[in-house]
Amino acid sequence: MRYPTRLLTEDEEVLDQFRPHWKAVLPALLWAMLLAALGGLAVAVAGTEWTAAVAAIVVAVWALMTARTLVRWWFTHYVLTTERIIVRHGMIARSGREIPLENINNVVFEQRVMERLLGYGDVLVESASSQGRNRLADIPDPQGFQSEIYRARELRALHFSGGGARARDVVEQLESLAALRERGHLTDHEFATQKRRLLGALPGVDAAEVDELVRDELEG
Repeated sequence: MRYPTRLLTEDEEVLDQFRPHWKAVLPALLWAMLLAALGGLAVAVAGTEWTAAVAAIVVAVWALMTARTLVRWWFTHYVLTTERIIVRHGMIARSGREIPLENINNVVFEQRVMERLLGYGDVLVESASSQGRNRLADIPDPQGFQSEIYRARELRALHFSGGGARARDVVEQLESLAALRERGHLTDHEFATQKRRLLGALPGVDAAEVDELVRDELEG
């Protein structure tokens, strides 16, 4: 299952993609077990010569009862990219929703006791768009997905503030400084001073944390 790259914008990347939790197909598995048991009982009563007919009936009944659930699960995709959350449904007639990361105000996950035991839940995404609140159902590891959305939203905000290009420039400058230090053109202290200056200039970076990081590096 891969989201088509042709549907992404030029600089957009897929961060995560998955189907709903396997709990969605649990009814189909339970029906398969029940019908298999009933089929075995029918063969025991009618005789082994009816095995093929009973098996065909069991498979047909199971398909009729569960096909819709299985198809809906298989063709439901959740995609998180560097720009948006995408939800796609359907095999032939398809529908979908898209939530731009910059419009997201809050993300909440919900898990009842059984959902927590099985490792799934719902994620509620509140956005400033006309869509308002969006419920994403049967999400595997909803708390982890909540964290992923927040991280992606922060990176998106940094991109709009111009910090994305600035961050790439800082990385390139740090690599150049590291090369100069390796060649002996910079001392460790001079490298640390320049590193503090570059990192401290990034938006949203705590200067105190940068100082502590550089201090630990020098002492180490």
